[in-house]
Amino acid sequence: MRWALEDTPEQAAFREELKSYLAGVLPRGWVEALETRDEEAFARVRRGFDVFEWMATIGRSGYAAPLWPTEHGGLSGEAWTQQVVREELERHRLPIFGLNLLGVGLAGPTIIAHGTEEQKARYLAKILTGEEIWCQLFSEPGAGSDLASLATRAVRDGEEWVVNGQKVWTSIAQLARFGMLLARSDPNVPKHEGLTYFIVDMHATGVEVRPLRQLTGSAEFNEVFFADVRVPDANRVGAAGDGWRCARTTLMNERVALAGLSIDSVSVTGGVRKDPWESALDQVPDRTDPVMRQRLARVFSRQIVKETTAFRSTAARLAGEEPGPEGGVSKVFNAELNQLRTDTIDAAGLSSLAWETGVAGTGTPEEARAGAFLRARANTIEGGTSEVLRNQIAERILGLPRDPDPDRGLSWSETRRTT
Repeated sequence: MRWALEDTPEQAAFREELKSYLAGVLPRGWVEALETRDEEAFARVRRGFDVFEWMATIGRSGYAAPLWPTEHGGLSGEAWTQQVVREELERHRLPIFGLNLLGVGLAGPTIIAHGTEEQKARYLAKILTGEEIWCQLFSEPGAGSDLASLATRAVRDGEEWVVNGQKVWTSIAQLARFGMLLARSDPNVPKHEGLTYFIVDMHATGVEVRPLRQLTGSAEFNEVFFADVRVPDANRVGAAGDGWRCARTTLMNERVALAGLSIDSVSVTGGVRKDPWESALDQVPDRTDPVMRQRLARVFSRQIVKETTAFRSTAARLAGEEPGPEGGVSKVFNAELNQLRTDTIDAAGLSSLAWETGVAGTGTPEEARAGAFLRARANTIEGGTSEVLRNQIAERILGLPRDPDPDRGLSWSETRRTT
């Protein structure tokens, strides 16, 4: 059972329109199986579900990005429309962004805010339909939490830029057609001022993607190397040297995108999963144990808090503004809630804590439980670590003093950096 705020008449009408749309485009029997809670019937009807076909279908409807302007394939909706869409897609066990979380949630809003009309026409429609998957090329081995210290260089050469360097923890780079690249174009100014934002072709000569194997057995993260990669100046987003402003738009939208999601329902395969609360209950065979009931109550109460505050992460949209640091609040809370929820893995006994080798990729319940538990460890790191986000919340929302910065005012070439 899920708990939700009561809809206003406008929200209720929008929800009914969306449910009617989903009933018309989903395979026959999908909705009925969910309504009757017939898991065997649902397993049969979802067999052969193609996430790429689904992305193309919903991408043409406006529901894939309800906050995007209508002229760019969205609905020009208010903040609550995104929440309603997410709730209904989750309820219908549909991937919210499919494989293109970074494209729809990050790249699209950044291009809309800072891109040229030519860039909007070229990229936005294919982001929504999933024809072109995107990745984010920000973090580096020596620049994670202090992103502005990054060292990947972009040197202007006529109407092109030559890029050299390395990025790391790049989700789905092995599947991506394009990437959002932040590179240093001027090392002789303060670190935040010498950055430029690019759209990079992941199939370009000199781009090398190396997967990073995780505890879960999968490899959705990658390291990416650039060796004399030529990027046309037409692929520059914003002005040269204005990359940090563009990157902030990406980062704020990243926290909004992750804040409202049940993070364990996002996978590199774009798979369809049950509601996280129901999944947590499924692995608890004995709900009469008072200690376990207390643990479940704690998870459920925090789920309610998450859902009632989810609108705050997109509140800036109501005023027509870009998302701000308030998105970090929901991101921190959601990441820690997901870890708390997946910690109930031990409720099924020892069988839930150990599984046979070779399970990875088989789709068994054991793999799903173990994978969700292990994958959740990264939730408090990716998309901004909880520690860094708490600092931002303290400084930008609570008005507490900023941490001292000994490099303030120095050029990037003079600063101390991790090597």
